[in-house]
Amino acid sequence: MSKNRIFIRRRDGRIEVRLNEHGRNLVRQFAEDVVAAENDIDHAWHRQLQAPIDPSRDIDDPVSMLARQKSTASNAELVVLSVDEEFINDGEGWAWLMTLQVALRSLALNEGLLSEDALAKADEGTLVEVHSLQQLLFELAECLS
Repeated sequence: MSKNRIFIRRRDGRIEVRLNEHGRNLVRQFAEDVVAAENDIDHAWHRQLQAPIDPSRDIDDPVSMLARQKSTASNAELVVLSVDEEFINDGEGWAWLMTLQVALRSLALNEGLLSEDALAKADEGTLVEVHSLQQLLFELAECLS
């Protein structure tokens, strides 16, 4: 049963990452896109990661926004650093989870995948990326729970 799983919780608490080279490159690319989107205003995902500030909400004050940006970039940077590791710890696992969630959200918004109809009309490459991200997220979330 566990031989088909991507993430496996070991007895010592570590998480084994059973991704082939293609899977690791996919995760690396998504994490690098999140890091790039934080810093490059011309990146396609930049607008999704830099939501407008709503002054009426405390969580959207500039100081809080800066903290979120730093956290997002730091998590994505940790994924880039750990993507080739055979085992990751819980902190790295959560960084992977949060980064892949940001990547999925950014991809969906950038591609206009806001409804079932839009998803049905998406090209095959986009669908493969979305389904791959979803599978990684579901399996990792199950492993971390």
